[in-house]
Amino acid sequence: QVQLVESGGGLVQAGGSLKLSCAASGRTVKTSRMGWFRQAPGKEREFVATVSTGRTTYAPSVKGRFTISSDYLSNTNYLEMNSLKPDDTAVYYCAAAKLGVPVRYEWWGQGTQVTVSS
Repeated sequence: QVQLVESGGGLVQAGGSLKLSCAASGRTVKTSRMGWFRQAPGKEREFVATVSTGRTTYAPSVKGRFTISSDYLSNTNYLEMNSLKPDDTAVYYCAAAKLGVPVRYEWWGQGTQVTVSS
């Protein structure tokens, strides 16, 4: 059984930083495509970042501010968020997919709230 557990969310002022963690069990992050998504109130869930075999992709709105990475020893994926803006306020979800195409995220975490105050 695959489980993804996010942590690290919270309240931060604009310009601040947070680092989200996604602890995986039942599947290794090394052999998975790991992704982060977010959903703000009243909006649809949107893609934030993904990493697969070391290759990263970011949404234009976060590129240069967010960094996705994986620690294979602890089997944990991270999303480091810098220069946070109020528009980054959302519930952030970690997700995992099998390697290859098409990409289909089969496993999701419960989400962690990020609130950025102005």
